[in-house]
Amino acid sequence: MVGVGAILGRGRVRLALSAAILGFGLSLGAPVAMAQDVLVLAAASTKNAVDKLASQFKAKTGLSVTSSFAASSALAKQIENGAPADIFISADLDWMDYLQQRNLIKVDSRSNLLGNELVVVVPKGTALKPDLTKGGKLAEQLGDGRLATGDPSNVPVGKYAKAALESLDQWKAVEPRLARADSVRAALVLVSRGEVPMGIVYRTDAAIDPGVAVAAVFPPDSYPPITYPAALVAASKSAGAAALLDYMKSPEGMAVWTEFGFVPAPKAP
Repeated sequence: MVGVGAILGRGRVRLALSAAILGFGLSLGAPVAMAQDVLVLAAASTKNAVDKLASQFKAKTGLSVTSSFAASSALAKQIENGAPADIFISADLDWMDYLQQRNLIKVDSRSNLLGNELVVVVPKGTALKPDLTKGGKLAEQLGDGRLATGDPSNVPVGKYAKAALESLDQWKAVEPRLARADSVRAALVLVSRGEVPMGIVYRTDAAIDPGVAVAAVFPPDSYPPITYPAALVAASKSAGAAALLDYMKSPEGMAVWTEFGFVPAPKAP
């Protein structure tokens, strides 16, 4: 097997290796060392799927993937402030647009990767049935408690939640009762621990926490289609970043996303 030093010293070998990985024949007998590892900054809701994809990718290529998860807003700001990153996966279009407008992503690598659904979760064993009818009584159902979701001012799940509640004429009543979390996973934890009676999260997050149950599903036409775009970061110098992004979009990669409850990206209007 050719070592990393030899690969770096022989351009034709390096190009052949990259082409093999990007083509995803991926029937590599033994892991192949690549020049640089890949750093992924991804929306908190993608953690479980990205971790599995990273593990599978390393087994096939020998390339290690380091991932950091937070609200898309926080990650986009980190990239803007010069934090190292190779791939950015956002939970909404706005924060990817934010980086694109600042020339901080490689535009030709950008694509809409995934979709999701918006749900209301309650602590497991709770009999509460959230009222998601037009002009409904969701705020009254909270009693003395609060409703957890991402901060609507910047966290994608909170923005989707605000749009859905506005369309149901319930936002004004619910807004003062919000527990504004800094990510969807932080909101999920508040519900799972029983610190709040309800939370608005993605269906994929509800599926990975045994401490919560989906009590209601928002009408699909009550909020903008949930779209996860992905792109290479403009400052990336990792030789394997494009290969990993392609793997995430490959049939094998999409099978992992589906395993964790994600759906195909909504079609652009």
